[in-house]
Amino acid sequence: MIKVVIALSVLSILNAYVVIRVIGRNRMPLWLALAFFGLQLLGPFGDRLLFPILKRFTDVTLPFTVLDWLSYLALGLLACLFLYGLVADLARVIWNYAAKDSTVNFERRALLTLGGATLGTTVIGVGQAVAGPSVRMVTIPLKGLPPSFDGFKIAQISDLHVGPMIGRDYTQNVVSITNGLAPDLVALTGDFVDGSVEQLKDDVAPLADLKSVHGSYYITGNHEYYWGAAPWIAEFKRLGARVLSNDHVLIRRSDDRFILAGIPDLSTLRNSDIESASAEQALQGSPDGLVKILLAHQPNSYDMASKAGFDLQISGHTHAGQFFPFSPFIRFFQRYYQGLNRHENLWIYVNSGTGYWGPPLRTAVPSEITLITLRSETV
Repeated sequence: MIKVVIALSVLSILNAYVVIRVIGRNRMPLWLALAFFGLQLLGPFGDRLLFPILKRFTDVTLPFTVLDWLSYLALGLLACLFLYGLVADLARVIWNYAAKDSTVNFERRALLTLGGATLGTTVIGVGQAVAGPSVRMVTIPLKGLPPSFDGFKIAQISDLHVGPMIGRDYTQNVVSITNGLAPDLVALTGDFVDGSVEQLKDDVAPLADLKSVHGSYYITGNHEYYWGAAPWIAEFKRLGARVLSNDHVLIRRSDDRFILAGIPDLSTLRNSDIESASAEQALQGSPDGLVKILLAHQPNSYDMASKAGFDLQISGHTHAGQFFPFSPFIRFFQRYYQGLNRHENLWIYVNSGTGYWGPPLRTAVPSEITLITLRSETV
C-alpha cells in the first residue's frame, strides 16, 4: 500500500508539472488534464484489479488490449513531456538572461520543439518496441575454461515481460530467433511475466519449444514476485526449464565441466519469508577448480558473485534505461547497466531486455537476445 501511495504521489506531481508548466500555457481544459491522468492509471490498476474481473464475462480481448496500449502510451508521453519540459524551462531561463532584448518568440519555439521531440520519441520508440529484439553477439574470454568448451554458445533471453503489451506472437518470435542461433545452452534471466499463470500461460507456452544442446535454465526476477513466484517457478518447470535457485549444475562436454549456478532475485534479501539470494550457497557442494558462471537477474549481484569466486555473471533487469531521454540516467542507479563489464576478476554481461515494460517504447535502446560465445584464454 505504501508503494502504491508513493507511486500515485509521484505520478500526480509529474502530471501537475506537465499541465501547469507545459500544457497549461495553452489553456488545456481541466477535464482533459484529468482524463489524461486517469488514462495513465487505467492500465496498471486495470490489469491487476479491473480487467481480470471483466474478462470473466467476455472472451473478447481487443478492447482491453486497446485500453492497455492507450494507457501505457500515455505514461510514455507523460515521461517525455516532463523531461523535455524541464529542459525547455532551463533553456528559457538561460535565454531570458542572455537575450533580454530579443524579439524572438521563445515560448512558441520551445513548444514546437517540445512537441516534435515528444512525437519523435514516441513514434521511433513504438516502432523499435514492436519490431522485437535483435541479436547481439558477445565474446567473453574465461581463464581456465577447458579448450573443449571454446566456442560454447549461451543464448540469453531476459526481461521479456509477457503481459498486457507482449503476447504469444512476440514470445514465438523470440523463440524462433533463439532456436535459429543453435545455442548450446539457453539462459532465462528473469522478469518474464507481468501477470498470473492463469492469465499468461498461453502467451509463454512457446518457451517450451526452445532448443539447445544442454537445455534451458531459468532464474526469477523481481517481477515474478509481484505476481506469485511459486506458481511461475512451477510453470517454467512444466515448460521444460531447469530452475536454479541458490543451486548449480555441472555442464559437461567430453570429460570437461564448468559450473552453472543461479540465484533468485536480489529483492529476496528484503523478504524473510522467501529464500534469500546467496551466491555462496549456490556453490555449495560444487567441485573446486572449475570455471563458475552465475545467472543473476540484477547486475548489482556482482559484489556477492565476485566474493564467491565466480568468473562470469549474466544479468538483465536494467533494460539499459529502455528509452531515450531516460536511458542516460540509468548509470546513476546501476554501476553496471549494459553490455560487457569487468569487476575485479568477474565479467558481468547485462542484457538490455528482450521485451519492454510499461510504455511500449525502446527509443535508441533496442531490445536484444544475446548470444554469448565463451572463449578459453588457453587457446
